[in-house]
Amino acid sequence: MSSIEVIIMPSMRQRVTAFVENGTVQHILLALILINAITLGLETMPTVMAVAGGFVVLLDKAILSIFVLEITLRLFAHRLSFFKDPWSVFDFIVVGIALLPASGPFSVLRALRVLRVLRVLSFVPSMRKIVGALVKSLNGMLSIAMVLALIYYIAAVMVTKLFGEAFPDWFGSLGASLYTLFQIMTLESWSMGIARPVIAEFPYAWAFFVPFILIATFTMLNLFIAVIVNAVQTMHDEDHQEEHDAEQATQQQLVQLMQQLQLEVAALRSELKKPTVE
Repeated sequence: MSSIEVIIMPSMRQRVTAFVENGTVQHILLALILINAITLGLETMPTVMAVAGGFVVLLDKAILSIFVLEITLRLFAHRLSFFKDPWSVFDFIVVGIALLPASGPFSVLRALRVLRVLRVLSFVPSMRKIVGALVKSLNGMLSIAMVLALIYYIAAVMVTKLFGEAFPDWFGSLGASLYTLFQIMTLESWSMGIARPVIAEFPYAWAFFVPFILIATFTMLNLFIAVIVNAVQTMHDEDHQEEHDAEQATQQQLVQLMQQLQLEVAALRSELKKPTVE
């Protein structure tokens, strides 16, 4: 590579980076993502496709071409560092899925084209914070899920042994019991549909259903919410801490400048007070 190319390539990358990260360009891309979401929805409507199907498909392909161009420019600008950013990798995968053939054995991938709408997450900072909070809370959520799974397993074994013979459709096997308990946890027809028929056959069954709902539904699920809220609050505090640190650094710089100015003024006064030699 010649010295001219060494000089030109970084400047080109800087210009491409400035262009892609320009606020107007970002807003245009966000608008195209939303338009693409609408076109993908229109493709599910036979009446619309019968009237304007060609235009909808053409618009979808045009928007996809713009997305491919954007990813290509970002790859050129950032090179390997592009793949160090999780959001860039996410955009690359989503756009890449849309480029896969949607016929033959890959026909199922046609439904995955709607994942392009998820690119909104990488363009809206507030959404990125929520996703970041969810990722940070995975460890806590995994611990809660393990405790909940343990409670589920114990409860499923209990109800299979207690009510399995009388209600084989609901509690005849461990798998059936787990699914029934999941339905109970969601509070979907748990009382009239499951609990009351079982209590009519086994009057003591309320002693199982009531504690299970209190633990699995009102306690464990609220713990999931608490972990996520705590992660969001932690990220919010970290953002404010960065702003506070920046303000303190600015104040310290101002104080240092003021002290330096005072020293210079004092030195100037001392110079002025010296007697002049005639």
